[in-house]
Amino acid sequence: MFVKICGLTSSDAVHTAVEAGADAVGFVFADSPRRVSPKKAEKLCSDLPNHLIRVAVMHHPSPDEWAAVREEFAPDWLQTDASDFQELTLPIGCKAFPVYRNGLVPPPITSGRILFEGVKSGKGKLADWSEAATIATRTRLVLAGGLNTDNVEEAIRTVEPWGVDVSTGVERQPGEKDSRRIASFIAHAKAAETL
Repeated sequence: MFVKICGLTSSDAVHTAVEAGADAVGFVFADSPRRVSPKKAEKLCSDLPNHLIRVAVMHHPSPDEWAAVREEFAPDWLQTDASDFQELTLPIGCKAFPVYRNGLVPPPITSGRILFEGVKSGKGKLADWSEAATIATRTRLVLAGGLNTDNVEEAIRTVEPWGVDVSTGVERQPGEKDSRRIASFIAHAKAAETL
């Protein structure tokens, strides 16, 4: 089970995610209490293992905003709404990670990797698991939206996603991650894969 910990803002949280077995770490460059600068994100990732995927999380970025993140942070993946990719150029080595939302997924998704969540990002609201389950049969779906240690195993059994993504569900308060919650979430998500 692929696990992404998103909205990281501190070195402690990043290292907890890595040590607990996260596959990807996400840094928010959009309006949010979790927003960091490209320079800070790059610093937080300076000593991470090469296999860990570094994700730039944006929301309707302008080409200039994306250029600043791309040049300073140099992410492995860019996560933003699917429609945004029509206006953006990805460099070699950076993959698209398009976001689709409840009720807004066009029918032709058949392959690739997508993130599926509720209408608003970073609000801790559950995505529509039944809709997600249907889409997960056609693509590598990463489920986000309202996940936490208490519900991630049920979400995985219900949706059968390729991966899961969490941000608010592992926080003490908006923008402040809790190391124990990060480790517990990853353990529960990885365990659910074997059930």
